Amino acid sequence: MKSILLLVPCLVVFLQVVKAGDMTSGSTSPAPVASPVAKVEEPAPILGKPATPPVDKSKFEIILLVGQSNMAGRAPLTDADKIPDPRVLVLNRLDQWYSQGEPIHYDKPKAIGGGLGFAFAKLLAEKETGVTIGLVPCAFGGTSVGQWDPKSKQLLYPPDNLYNNAIRRAKIAMQLGKLVGILWHQGESDAGKDAGTYAARLAKLVAQFRKDLDAPDVPFIAGEIGRFTYTAHPFSETINQQIDLLPSLVTKSAVASADGLVDKGDHLHFDNASQKLLAHRYFDAFLKAQSATSTP
Repeated sequence: MKSILLLVPCLVVFLQVVKAGDMTSGSTSPAPVASPVAKVEEPAPILGKPATPPVDKSKFEIILLVGQSNMAGRAPLTDADKIPDPRVLVLNRLDQWYSQGEPIHYDKPKAIGGGLGFAFAKLLAEKETGVTIGLVPCAFGGTSVGQWDPKSKQLLYPPDNLYNNAIRRAKIAMQLGKLVGILWHQGESDAGKDAGTYAARLAKLVAQFRKDLDAPDVPFIAGEIGRFTYTAHPFSETINQQIDLLPSLVTKSAVASADGLVDKGDHLHFDNASQKLLAHRYFDAFLKAQSATSTP
């Protein structure tokens, strides 16, 4: 009797959780379901050392960082950037409070660099005597405002989508501190034919953040995207015009200008000096939003 050997091929499916670049085509159509073909990067290393937030909840001020790559940070780092600040803690990718320097994001380990969040936190710590700042990094490069929709099917931070991951991590932080600000930098991926509706879509997202975090008056700061993108992406100027409308649509919001800022050579991401300057502008905008009334 002859033996018959049957070979049954196994299909292995991976979930795509990263993109090749940090800027999409600008389409605002519904986000597609993640591709079954994936490129999986090694997780970002855990930096620094464990830290304990202040016992007094009022002395631990939480800042949520959301948006795409220029919030996550792509600027080359200096040795000084990597030095922790004793009054700035970071909720790392394992949801643990650590004392560390930059980089603080972990969305695309091979691309991460310096951003504006850590510099902003140091400025806030200098102003708020006796207060520790807790950063909650949740940005993800190459994402559109549509991918931040609470109902998005793209699980870029498995098992969560971008929005639910940010809400979950912010609530972890708020168990020990008070949410005092949300910093948003995004828009490059929306610089397409629907750019003229960006302000309305962002305003809707801000309202959802405030509702789900039970923080109706938390200051929301948005930053203009780099003006060096105007030549290659003409709709980028429309995005900035839309971002500048935000304070007229959203209470206690403000905008940080990108005037004069330069890129790191890729015509997309701010360089190190520009990220530092942008952090100062976010800080000034934050103080403005803090003192604003509840009427836009």
